[in-house]
Amino acid sequence: MLSRAVRPQIYRPFGAGIRLGVVVRAAGDPAAIAPGVDRVMKTLDPDLPLDRVRPMAALVDDALAETRLGLLVMTGFGASALLLACVGVYGVFSYAVSQRTREIGIRMALGQDRRGVRNQVLMEGVRLTAISAGLGLAAAAALSRALAASLYHVNPFDPITFAAMPLLLATAALLGCYVPARRATRVDPIVALKSE
Repeated sequence: MLSRAVRPQIYRPFGAGIRLGVVVRAAGDPAAIAPGVDRVMKTLDPDLPLDRVRPMAALVDDALAETRLGLLVMTGFGASALLLACVGVYGVFSYAVSQRTREIGIRMALGQDRRGVRNQVLMEGVRLTAISAGLGLAAAAALSRALAASLYHVNPFDPITFAAMPLLLATAALLGCYVPARRATRVDPIVALKSE
């Protein structure tokens, strides 16, 4: 296995019950030289069974199959969690803004224009999003230090991840503010005031 440390090796005389592995270096396609290797091995010992002639890449793929499956499952769970987080953030902001329809109607009835109302809602969303992103980045940095020993050839403070994830969640939050605020500013103030 590729994940295990190299163990000490010894050479023993070839005898019954011992599996022998032969490694051949090929300049071109390894599958093309398999018949030649078979012929050479038969000339050395015609009774020698030759099975599982495969390129080293296939052996490495087999050795990494379990790890690859685990990574695919973890990637799937991570993508699902990210999607749920985006939908949740959008839903919370959307609900919060939609609950303010009456307030928006009063503001518009008192003379505030639609753009001003929408910008005010967006600025409140930006403020909450910035605070949330800052807290999230601080928590992620603290947890990354704790998980650093579990990560293999991965920087615990990966700049792409630390930039992309808050940006994605902030986009979901701002869309959660903008869409309902835009919808609320299109409502007639009289209808918004009568709705409750």
